[in-house]
Amino acid sequence: MRLLAISDLHLAGADNRDALAALPDFPDDWVILAGDVAERFSHLRLAFAEFTRRFQRVIWVPGNHELWSIPEDDDTPLLRGEARYRAQVELARSFGVATPEDPYPLWTGPGGDCVIAPLFLLYDYSFRPDTVPRDKVLSWAAARQNVCADETLLDPTPHATREAWCAERCRWTADRLAALDPTLPTVLVNHFPLRDDLIHIPLAPRFTPWCGTQVTADWHRRFHAKVVVSGHLHVRRTDWRDGARFEEVSLGYPRQWDQGRGMAPYLREILPGPMSSA
Repeated sequence: MRLLAISDLHLAGADNRDALAALPDFPDDWVILAGDVAERFSHLRLAFAEFTRRFQRVIWVPGNHELWSIPEDDDTPLLRGEARYRAQVELARSFGVATPEDPYPLWTGPGGDCVIAPLFLLYDYSFRPDTVPRDKVLSWAAARQNVCADETLLDPTPHATREAWCAERCRWTADRLAALDPTLPTVLVNHFPLRDDLIHIPLAPRFTPWCGTQVTADWHRRFHAKVVVSGHLHVRRTDWRDGARFEEVSLGYPRQWDQGRGMAPYLREILPGPMSSA
């Protein structure tokens, strides 16, 4: 029994959908889907159906792509902002998939008891140099051809801004995490990295404003994290901070992974996993 994780499946791509269809069964394992699974509800529904058929339990958090307000392939109404997220939560629940709105699952398998906490926190543009003011951050990023489609596609309605939505999610989530049994370690799962010193995207060095919030920099210590799982960067790696293991678990667009290997090798083992950086 293992806890595995993957993110950034980007099922709009036919090659990625084919890889999902060829994924073998893992009947004893749990899996985390750490966001950017798909933009359209039809592809998100496909992911939930395929993963719940293959794994004992599935846990999902949204990425920014899930929140994009784009037309569906059918007559499904176009949903924006909070309404879009809530509809995706209900879709996940219809498949028995755990979401950031549900009671946190308790892992009792190898590696010891652990609370798995799926989070939805967004970003607030605070992952930027101290010398760049908020009102200049978009032009600062654009000067190096770094732009994010969220600026036109991620509608924060009914929140005034994406920053306001992020702040509300961080407050609500911190209260939930603070109420957990402090004797139990956690696995924190968020699409965006919790710390800016974990961002390694040399091809897009000024993409950082869309990558998280400084609010969460100490959450791995504050909330007793054994492992922190994230995606978004499309740069798979393992890092350690203060004894906690940080796993970036992206698959990515078809050009960013070896399709000849299939999807299975890109499932990262979270638990039991290595217990220390030594």
